[in-house]
Amino acid sequence: MAFNSNNHLQPEDYSKLADQFVPDSNKVLASSPYDSELGKNMARDARKVINGNLKIEDFHKVYSASLIKEFGDQYASGPIDTNQSSKAKSGTGPKWGMVIDLKKCIGCDTCTVSCKAENRTPPGVSYNVVLETIKGDFPNFSITNLPKPCMQCDNPPCVQVCPTRATYKMENGIVTIDNDRCIGCRYCMVACPYGSRSYDFGTSYEQEMVGFNDVTSPEYGVDRGKRKKGAIPEETVRKCSFCYHRLQRGEEPACVETCIGDARYFGDMNDPNSVVSKLAASPRAFRLKEELGTKPRVVYLR
Repeated sequence: MAFNSNNHLQPEDYSKLADQFVPDSNKVLASSPYDSELGKNMARDARKVINGNLKIEDFHKVYSASLIKEFGDQYASGPIDTNQSSKAKSGTGPKWGMVIDLKKCIGCDTCTVSCKAENRTPPGVSYNVVLETIKGDFPNFSITNLPKPCMQCDNPPCVQVCPTRATYKMENGIVTIDNDRCIGCRYCMVACPYGSRSYDFGTSYEQEMVGFNDVTSPEYGVDRGKRKKGAIPEETVRKCSFCYHRLQRGEEPACVETCIGDARYFGDMNDPNSVVSKLAASPRAFRLKEELGTKPRVVYLR
């Protein structure tokens, strides 16, 4: 008899499950036109920065010359800002977070499907996946489900390695990507310990779904029109943004709105009275790979 084994696992078990789906750095960087060894070394040391074993100043000293040599005028050493982050810094903006109740997740993959439909992601690009393992043999087996969007880390290693500062942390809690600045080096993909980033190789569902390229999505709050060969976001890195364009309209992320098991909660973690803040303080709450020091804004309940 099959049953959901989410109730019986410890936080470290879920972290191990997530590890199984983190892509190999060599494969990620194999087709990158930029220095693969530089990317892997930066990813390794960026994780040292976030867990306190390396000072950020020393990190920049080690890599600034190599980055200038590799990327030239494209290299940006300083952070970029947005109106949204300025608004949040002034205290008038929220800080978004998500809580996922693993006891309620039934592994239906509705979150994955609704996310792809909402953000019009191409083949090979999924912002929201449900990881699954099966133990035992039929009819006596157990299933473990782990929904995994971007963790929106408060201490994200992906931001540290981006040579153009195309990816950055907004003060509203979202780690975002400026696809106009992204050059597709994929260093951020190997720095992310959760495997939450994907590269858009330019493929499409147009042959299977006539008209797929004609339907647009205002991803990251920018409506880029119809999908065209060679046009952004093709050949750039893409990721979950908590459906930022929906938040701007006062709506919840698509995965939250469509979750059949009502397993997802979303709200302002700056508000101590919000549902997400109260759930995140529950004894059932945990975060994936907390020992890394990434400080995820996605919290799980077990």
